[in-house]
Amino acid sequence: MDLLELAAYIGMDSRQAEKLALRGQIPCQKVGGSLRFNRAEITDWLQQKMGTMARASLDSMDAGITNHRQVNPDDDLISPMLRPQAITTNLPARTKNSVLRELVALAQETDLLYDGPALLEALIKREELCSTAMEAGVAIPHPRRPLPYTVADSILVIAATSNGIGFGAPDGQLTDLFFMTCSQDDRHHLHVLARICRMLHNSKLAQNIRHAQSPQEIIQLMKDREQQILTESN
Repeated sequence: MDLLELAAYIGMDSRQAEKLALRGQIPCQKVGGSLRFNRAEITDWLQQKMGTMARASLDSMDAGITNHRQVNPDDDLISPMLRPQAITTNLPARTKNSVLRELVALAQETDLLYDGPALLEALIKREELCSTAMEAGVAIPHPRRPLPYTVADSILVIAATSNGIGFGAPDGQLTDLFFMTCSQDDRHHLHVLARICRMLHNSKLAQNIRHAQSPQEIIQLMKDREQQILTESN
């Protein structure tokens, strides 16, 4: 990708993207005196950075990816992915790997997952690369790359555990709330990650989910929060 393609891909002003690239903060190469960006490297970089981005950056990225995907900015992205069978208020797991196995088991309940072992392997490899845990007890496990031949449609699993689990969070705290997602293409994958991070940022959403008593209550919390940020964007 050239600079303008990168800016459109990540929803960032091209001048700001150029400054970050020249400082070495965005992975890039110089080819014939011009900056060039590898899509796979940029995807990895975004996945690792989203959890610590400021709200303004997440808003800009969400809007930019929305425009790049040519979808209606008023349309829900997360709400159509919510399914009661893929949500639990008490995940029966005590270790990192058992969390990933149980998340895949929930994904299989949607009938959208063709190959559970392939998804589990992709999740484990992603965690070996860098933990998907963020601060404040939240993690967003996901494959490093989209899995178009593994899922029939994009999947979102939401699970809370009764006790925190060591998941490699940057603040050293235990993790007890998980959002596992898997998409069929890069742009949708990044859009889902950006939207979830945006919904969680500076809100009571995570805490409200922890106190929820049923999958239906969690679905309503997620829908209400997504509508809130879409309204704020208008």
